[in-house]
Amino acid sequence: MDQISWLLLLYSLPAHRNTQRVAVWRRFKKIGALQLTTSTYLLPDRPAHYEQFQWLTKLIRDSGGEATLVRVREIEGMPPEKLVALFNEARDRDYAVIDKALRGLARDRKTRGEIGNQLNHLTRQFRELRAIDFFQSPRGQEVEVQLEKFGRTSVAKGVTAKVRPQDYRGRTWLTRPRPEIDRVGSAWLVRKLIDPKARFIFAAKVPARSQAVAFDMLDAQFTHVGDECTFETLSKRFGIRDKTIRKIGEMIHDADLDDEKFQRPEAIGLDRVLKGWAKEELPDEEILRRGFECFDALYAFLQRR
Repeated sequence: MDQISWLLLLYSLPAHRNTQRVAVWRRFKKIGALQLTTSTYLLPDRPAHYEQFQWLTKLIRDSGGEATLVRVREIEGMPPEKLVALFNEARDRDYAVIDKALRGLARDRKTRGEIGNQLNHLTRQFRELRAIDFFQSPRGQEVEVQLEKFGRTSVAKGVTAKVRPQDYRGRTWLTRPRPEIDRVGSAWLVRKLIDPKARFIFAAKVPARSQAVAFDMLDAQFTHVGDECTFETLSKRFGIRDKTIRKIGEMIHDADLDDEKFQRPEAIGLDRVLKGWAKEELPDEEILRRGFECFDALYAFLQRR
């Protein structure tokens, strides 16, 4: 295992400061810090973690306590492998709660809406845990697979697991390079109706511990479901009811999947233009920019009909 540096925060609070003590404990829990002793917490030495511990140090001192933040390369009697295992064990216990709830949800005879709401809640819990799963606990990967499997099954049964647009604003969105009709259309939909300040990046696969919202790629949060393309998935998950968007989704579906499901050939020409721009080796960002202009014009045209 590579050498890991650590951050230790040692603190004390007056016994009568119960409210502040609970607030500090909750903050430690939220950021995923590992409790070594009653008053000692540990995090991997990363810039974001250093800033979080600095904030906690100030909070403790402002509450009348004492706090010391130190960097260490090793802790006697606790090799890196043991510390990593302790972090993973802590996350495993958290993941087990989601796993149990997910298994119970699979047995419940609730309405589609209730199942969708609970699935959304569990998905949000999982993402919050993933953000503090610093060493990629295997249990987390298992729960992620179960969530994706349950989500696909639910959608196939007509249970639309909707998400809240406000949870996806100001985000970075990730998809595969050389975008074609479904990826360009999905990115346009995100920018137009979901996340007006969305930033788009490209990679062949989702990087480990990435905070970007992945779409139309393997292991993505939003991708093909059943016989629906990613544009259709995004429209359903975000509860978009715009009739013009539905028409565009049908066009993208037929162009992307080539199954003539909706008998809407209008976007096939656009798909070929996008592929042509890719063959001309235009930058991915430029393909998106030009594609957005095309979809803006298509949207305006369809609304006037």
